[in-house]
Amino acid sequence: MGLALGIDVGGTKVAAGVVDEAGQIIARLRRPSPAANAQSVVDTMIDMARELAASHDIASIGVGAAGYVDENGRIVRFGPNMAWENEPLADKIEAALGLPTRVENDANAAAWGEFKFGAAAEANSIVFITLGTGVGGGIIIGGELFRGSTGSGGEIGHVTVVPGGAKCGCGLLGCWEQYASGGALVRAAKEEAQLNPQFAQTLLSLVDGDPDRMTGYTVTQAAELQCSAAIKAVNSLAMYSGRALSDLARILDPEMFVLAGGISEAGEIVRKPIEEALHAHVKDAAAFTPTPVRTAQLGNRAGMIGAADLSRTALQS
Repeated sequence: MGLALGIDVGGTKVAAGVVDEAGQIIARLRRPSPAANAQSVVDTMIDMARELAASHDIASIGVGAAGYVDENGRIVRFGPNMAWENEPLADKIEAALGLPTRVENDANAAAWGEFKFGAAAEANSIVFITLGTGVGGGIIIGGELFRGSTGSGGEIGHVTVVPGGAKCGCGLLGCWEQYASGGALVRAAKEEAQLNPQFAQTLLSLVDGDPDRMTGYTVTQAAELQCSAAIKAVNSLAMYSGRALSDLARILDPEMFVLAGGISEAGEIVRKPIEEALHAHVKDAAAFTPTPVRTAQLGNRAGMIGAADLSRTALQS
C-alpha cells in the first residue's frame, strides 16, 4: 500500500512523519502546538501534511491524539490537550487533503507501533503501558487493537489499586495513575527524603539539596546509583504496577506487557521490579505462566509509526 503519513499530536508539539510499510520514518516535521484555539491545531496538522505530501506519494493519514476517540476513528470526543470536543478531525483533514484519514487515541497508536515494529513484533496479544505524566495503555488481542464498544477501551490507568485512596483527576479514588505516574514517583521520593534524609543523600545531591527540583529522571538516576530513598520510591511504583498488571494478566492473559513512557526509559531499574511484583502477585495461580514485561523500543516514534500503519490497515480492510 506504499507510504502513509503519521501525525502525533501532543500538548506541546505536533510531529508528522512519512512512514513506509516496514515502519521506517523516511521524512518528518515537528512544530510547536498552537495555543490560540482548537482549529489552529487542525490547521497546523493540515499544513504539515500538505508539505510532506508534496514530495511523497502518500496513500493515507493516521493521527494519534490524546483523549477519547470514537469507535470509527473519525471524531475526537474529548481531547484534553487541544480543547477538542466532538471534533470531526478525520473529516476536516480529508476535506482539505483528499486522503483517507483515521484518528486513534495516542496510546493505542503507540501500542500498535510497538506491536507491529517494536518490542512486541513477534507477539499476537499484548498490553502496552505508558508510565509518564499519567498512566495510559493500549490492548491488542489476537492481532486486533481493542477499542471497546465506544472507542474508549484500554484506559488502564484508571483501574483501582488502592480502594478509597488518593483522588484522581478523573474523579475516582485510588487509580493506578495516582501511584505509578512520574508525579507519583517524585512524590514518594520527596516524602522519603523528608522522613529519612540520611538515606536520600545521593538523590538530594542530584538536585542541589532542593527536593522541589526532583524529577522522575533524577529519582531513577539516583536509584541506579543505589540511593535507598530512590529505590524505595521506585519499588513503590513497581508494587502498585505489579498489582494492576496481575489483574490484567488474569483477565486478558497477554503474551507480554510492554512498558513505555518517560519512566520506562530508565530501563532495568524500573522494568525488573515491576516484573517481579507482577509475578509475586500471581504466584498463587498454579496454572499461570509468568507474563514477561518488556521495555518499548520505538521511543517517541511509536505513536507516529503506529498511527500511520493503522491508517494503512484501515485502507486495506
